[in-house]
Amino acid sequence: MATEPQVEIASTRRYFGTDGVRGIVGEDLTIELVEKLARAATIWSSSGRVFVGRDTRASGPELEEAFARGVVEAGGVAVLGGVLPTPAVALLALDLGVVITASHNPPQYNGVKFFDHHGRKLSDAAELEIEALMESKTSGGGVIDRVEVATDSYLEHILERFGSDLSGLKLAVDCANGAYSGIAPEAFTRLGATVIAIADEPDGTNINDHCGATDLTLLSRTVVENGCDLGIAFDGDGDRMLAVTAAGEPVDGDQILAILVLHLGVDLVAVTKMTNLGFHNLMRERGVRVLTTDVGDRYVLEALWREDGMLGGEQSGHIIYLKDHVTGDGLAAALLLCSALEGRTLAEAAAVMPRFAQVKRNIQIEGKLPENVLADVERLNSELDGRARVLVRPSGTEPVVRLLAEAETLEEAEDLCGRIEVQVRRELGKSS
Repeated sequence: MATEPQVEIASTRRYFGTDGVRGIVGEDLTIELVEKLARAATIWSSSGRVFVGRDTRASGPELEEAFARGVVEAGGVAVLGGVLPTPAVALLALDLGVVITASHNPPQYNGVKFFDHHGRKLSDAAELEIEALMESKTSGGGVIDRVEVATDSYLEHILERFGSDLSGLKLAVDCANGAYSGIAPEAFTRLGATVIAIADEPDGTNINDHCGATDLTLLSRTVVENGCDLGIAFDGDGDRMLAVTAAGEPVDGDQILAILVLHLGVDLVAVTKMTNLGFHNLMRERGVRVLTTDVGDRYVLEALWREDGMLGGEQSGHIIYLKDHVTGDGLAAALLLCSALEGRTLAEAAAVMPRFAQVKRNIQIEGKLPENVLADVERLNSELDGRARVLVRPSGTEPVVRLLAEAETLEEAEDLCGRIEVQVRRELGKSS
């Protein structure tokens, strides 16, 4: 199969990354920056109504208040919904939807995600327009409102449209000490499942801390020790979901998406450059058209909107199904996965997609990735001729370069990753 891995070129945006604005609180992300973003975004939305949610980080309330002040200064209405999963904010967005979250990042990080009035993530062009307004003068006149029923409205929506009878199913649910704490276990319980909830006691400092979709160790152990049928893990803001089998083996976003493609019967699916070659082989065998985008769930979403598609996702666990929704939703994806099992074990369902071995590494970097790396990557991929591949890309959320090597065997993938790592480090050394 022909592939076109390449180095992703950093955008010209100053503050926005792959998914909103993000950084370490007090360093990259300050109160002043959040207020400026709020003022600019409110002006951009014609001083409208902005629905604001947040995850469970200790810095959340202060940053939420800072954002609300910025909205007021720009003459808008800030509607504060409190702790909510990111997909809930997308569904409840007014003229804008905003989430104070750093998603899967550690507790010391926080950030700001934006949705337009349709619940869609903003385009690169829209983010540039907001950045251009950050020094604008404003005259105030806005107000702050608070709502208490947002969580209930969201949960009812998800249960009604994505729920099924889960009687007889025993599962562990890892809430990452994040926004799904309490909500996700209740959803599965109401549908008849026996639930063991873990990492569902957020204290402001433990979000994504050795739990959730970024670390499946606790979930795997819990599933095995308690004889569960499977385990579900979310990230801190609830837009990612991964799973583990009854034996505690991880099931990634590519495998989950493969299961859902076959269950839902779609003829088109959108994925990113990180998606396993085994997924592409399966889709080709089943006659399903695959759209491949840059890394980031918003690029998957843009591809689905452009091609009138319904289903897409990322290996990292962003699963998007646009029937009765506007964005990726961890809880909706988990409920769809449970429904798709149809009496099979998760291991049996996931076996439909033989996976190529993947090896990933991160390299710390300051500044831009040297352009010579692109030539190295293209030259190596030309040699591989589609039977394997390498990918090098700067992270959109951290100061690192991410390396991926993929091949039929782990030994070959490790060798490829080692080769490209040497080349990248050599070029970085030349540019320092």
